[in-house]
Amino acid sequence: MPLVSKLLAALVGAGAIVLLVKLMQATLIRRLNDPDSRYYARKLVTLGGWLAVALLITVVFRDRLGGLTVAIGVASAGIAFALQEVFGSIAGWIAISFGNFYAPGERVQLGGIRGDVIDIGILRTTLMELGEWVASDLYTGRVVRIANSFVFKQPVFNYSGDFPFLWDEVRIPVQHGCDHRLVRQLLEEVLREVCTEDLIRDSRLAWQQLVRRYLLENASLEPAVTLMITDNWLEFTLRYLVDYKQRRSTRDRLAMGVLDAFANSGGVVTLGSTTLKLVEPDPLDVRLRSD
Repeated sequence: MPLVSKLLAALVGAGAIVLLVKLMQATLIRRLNDPDSRYYARKLVTLGGWLAVALLITVVFRDRLGGLTVAIGVASAGIAFALQEVFGSIAGWIAISFGNFYAPGERVQLGGIRGDVIDIGILRTTLMELGEWVASDLYTGRVVRIANSFVFKQPVFNYSGDFPFLWDEVRIPVQHGCDHRLVRQLLEEVLREVCTEDLIRDSRLAWQQLVRRYLLENASLEPAVTLMITDNWLEFTLRYLVDYKQRRSTRDRLAMGVLDAFANSGGVVTLGSTTLKLVEPDPLDVRLRSD
């Protein structure tokens, strides 16, 4: 078969495969209701299409591939050096796919960027960025694409993969002289209202699965209030578990609960603040003499 005919056959076949892939993806979108199932199904169909195109080219040009062996061998070293980052990203994609680094929908910190994973490609992972100039765990609106090779170069922090809860702390300053036992009681009541039994039960089940999988000791998952004395005030620390997506809203509910509890104490409990006390100097006795 002449070379032109083979090229035409390869183009027509590749076009047919692309149309078939598009048709299958549209069909899957209509029939699959679960977003995760649709995402992975589209990825699988796309990968199958690329493999089909590669197989088609191999079949059409099989009689010419033998003569290219020597040329490919000579050029392989230069190609490997020039495309080392690409090969590293492909290796990273394989590690991500089979190494349980992270999955779409999880919250991670990768390459110094924190965000939610919205797509994992062969070369890059796409994040919806969190933080930066925006306070707490809110989206900035920027979509960040990071090379998959970063999983071999820097630590990967996963906020939701194996254990979808985070420990968080809020420090409450209280003036010296307040009834510290009453303050502790009020803060523990606020914590019990915010950290419900359902949250503690779910976190306990997730932690038990984590202990069975890794070499971990049992940790206390109950919310706790601790006290530390400073020069300026009594510092109470509220330590608690929270869903990784609800850290900001939980802090808001805690702050409102603490303010309401202190306001209802009838002035017995007062928030601490930095106080400056000016000491009056000794009086000066100035006498003027006239000669």
